[in-house]
Amino acid sequence: MARDIDPSLNRRRLRIELRKARENAGLTQRDAAQHLEWSLSKLIRIEAGTVSLGVTDLRALLQMYEVTDAERVTELENAARGSKGQSWWAQYSELVSPQYAQYLGYEGAANSIRMYNPIILPGLVQTEDYATALLSAQAPESQVRQQVELRITRQERFFESENGPTMNIVLDEAAVRREIGGPAVMRRQLDHLRTMVEHSRTSLQLLPFSAGAHYGIAAPFILLEFKDDDDLLYIEGPTGGLSSRDDLGLTARYQECFEDISSIAYRGDRMVGALDAIKESLSND
Repeated sequence: MARDIDPSLNRRRLRIELRKARENAGLTQRDAAQHLEWSLSKLIRIEAGTVSLGVTDLRALLQMYEVTDAERVTELENAARGSKGQSWWAQYSELVSPQYAQYLGYEGAANSIRMYNPIILPGLVQTEDYATALLSAQAPESQVRQQVELRITRQERFFESENGPTMNIVLDEAAVRREIGGPAVMRRQLDHLRTMVEHSRTSLQLLPFSAGAHYGIAAPFILLEFKDDDDLLYIEGPTGGLSSRDDLGLTARYQECFEDISSIAYRGDRMVGALDAIKESLSND
């Protein structure tokens, strides 16, 4: 299944291309907004990729920036037309925070993803019954089914795509040992992790308790890498969100942290052996 173009991805492409074009023209955001008699906030939202862009407004920007290459103009016009409409997670909009919606848009455009969660297994590798048991303890009963469906739909889009991003996940031993849903659920979850080792775009590692303390021990984090843009950091949690591109130092600290923990985390046969040992330690209840 090819990765279809979500409206958020078209908005992202416009954001990148229009920002570059403006900078090449030697204009600030305020200069450009004043020239077109737009509010500054309108241009900021366009360059942030948070709003769709009509073809008429796009042409006005391209004319001001002196972008005249016919092929490039046509591609950007098609992106503008494709920037409208709803993203795949729109049906779950009541469950998706603005910060998480922004992350989902970037996840679909990433070239590679690195993630670590010190507490529970990341959503992308959870089985349906693990997710149900976990979310039943976190969300109102009326929302659990939809929350699980959102999680499974995200997995399907990610893993069934032929050209999705590569992913390196470091699992923490604490997350792997925590019995979410009881022994039977955990045995199926551990079996699922073993099958994921074979996925062509996914690398799994296991960070043992013996690794001790490290910079990212307190909060789950995800690093997104792009071919055509700066890397981004997403720190998960109730108030989590994407890092600012102006805070490159924070992103760099988490990149260094991930390199440190992945260099000592178990991989290959050693990781599979550890998963098997944990599975054997579970009771037969």
